[in-house]
Amino acid sequence: MFGVERTRTLLGHADPARNADVGPPLVSARELIDRVGATELVAGRRRVHPTRRLVLTAGTLAVTAGVVAVLQPFDGPAPKNSAAAGSVLVPVAYQFDADPPAAGPQLRMLADKIKDAAYDHQSGRYMYHHTKVWGDPVMTSADGRHHVAYASETKLWQATDGTGNQANIQLEPQYPDQESRDYWQRESIGRPAATSTPAPSLIPLPPMEIRPLPAGPSELRQLLKVEYGPGAASKEVSTLYGQYVVPRAIRAAVLRVLADVPGFRWRGQVTDRAGRHGVAVTFDDREHDAQSLLIFDPKTGALLADERLTLSPVRISSYKVILDVAWTDRVG
Repeated sequence: MFGVERTRTLLGHADPARNADVGPPLVSARELIDRVGATELVAGRRRVHPTRRLVLTAGTLAVTAGVVAVLQPFDGPAPKNSAAAGSVLVPVAYQFDADPPAAGPQLRMLADKIKDAAYDHQSGRYMYHHTKVWGDPVMTSADGRHHVAYASETKLWQATDGTGNQANIQLEPQYPDQESRDYWQRESIGRPAATSTPAPSLIPLPPMEIRPLPAGPSELRQLLKVEYGPGAASKEVSTLYGQYVVPRAIRAAVLRVLADVPGFRWRGQVTDRAGRHGVAVTFDDREHDAQSLLIFDPKTGALLADERLTLSPVRISSYKVILDVAWTDRVG
């Protein structure tokens, strides 16, 4: 099921509400459950109808304040005969946690020294992107105490006319704590079948307009919506790298544009959820009680991962890693 961030990424610039904030649900989880029926019998077992809360709502995953979250298996062996015991988030500290410096000087230095990526020497009809997303959407129990974050993997082959294919597969869910994991395991919700791995669903992509990458700094600033501030720029950088195979010159230009946007802080060396070393910047949006995180490859300047957090307390709303980018003539 598509959440807010994945839907907006697919819509791209055609999304009329790209800069709109996602507010809290109009009704509570309990009211929604009461409307559709709280329980049903499946094979003689009681099953709760889940209430799905999308990203940027209260039902997100708790982590320690001022940290980047990475994914690690929950301590202890998985229950016997269980194929999806799930994982919990284990925080890893930023290099610069307290009082991080302004990001501008470091971003300019990075822009000056980046090297070619593998795809800078490739050609092909399709732009290929392999991504994973955690926390899109997040589901909360009726009592508000137990959370589960859905995870998915996407492979996208898209030509410059918009056509191509997209393969999606649901991954095992993630939990903020053992209590939540135990709760959802008991309810038999949010986990794949124990005997098989879900097959990817292949979606053909219709033709659509994909604008060429900007030719100069002015056009790039417009594309990244820097006039709306660092929060909007962070979202647009994620969209840019999720749709295009970004060449070296534009990767450097992106870093220089971000360096000129007030509000980004330098977090130094971090490790993303794929175990890759990167360098990170964040923006604390106090007005909306949220933080945006971008992790860049220190060698190529490419975006490795991005994250959206709420700040009080710090909770992960969504986290995306870009695992592979390439030009190719083959689909699948």
